[in-house]
Amino acid sequence: MRILGIDPGSSATGYGVVERRAGRLVHVAHGTLRPPRNVPLASRLDHLYRTVAEVIALHAPDCVAVEQVFVAASPRSALVLGQARGAILAAVAAGGLPVNEYAPARITRSVTGNGRANKQQVKFMVKRLLALDRLPVNDAADALAAAISHANAGRLDSLGVARGAAGRRSGSRAVLITARRPL
Repeated sequence: MRILGIDPGSSATGYGVVERRAGRLVHVAHGTLRPPRNVPLASRLDHLYRTVAEVIALHAPDCVAVEQVFVAASPRSALVLGQARGAILAAVAAGGLPVNEYAPARITRSVTGNGRANKQQVKFMVKRLLALDRLPVNDAADALAAAISHANAGRLDSLGVARGAAGRRSGSRAVLITARRPL
C-alpha cells in the first residue's frame, strides 16, 4: 500500500510518500510545494491544486493522509489556510483517492509516542523510522509523519480484526482494536 501524506499550508505544503512492503515502511519521496509569492490568492490556490495533482500522478498513491488544521495566527490566516486545504482536498478528490484526516497530536503521538513532542523529535523519528540519510525539512517531515501515522492506524485495524477472529475460534473473549478516524 502506498500512502501520500500531506501537511497543508498556504505558503509551504509538505508531502511525503511511504509504502508498506513486506511489513516494513519504505520511504518513496518527500518534498515541499511552494506557490509563487506576490501573485493573487486564486493563482496560489491553482498552483497548489496542480502540483498536488502532479505528485499524485507521479507517485500513484492508494490513499492520502492529511493533517488537520488546529490553530492559526489570525482569522485571515485561518481563512487562507482553509482555502489552501480546499484546493489540496479538491486535487485529491479529482484523483479519486480516499482521504483520511488526522489531528496533529495524533500524528505526533503515532510517530514519537508523545502527542506533545516538538518538531525536532518528529523529524528525528521520521528519519529513523524511514532510514533516511538526513532529517527532512519541517513541512515534509510532518507530511511523512502523517503517512506513517496512517500506515500504523491501518496496521492496528488489521491486527485487531485478526485478533478478534482468532479469539472467537479459541473460545476466549476477543477485543477488537480499532483506530478512531474523524468523520
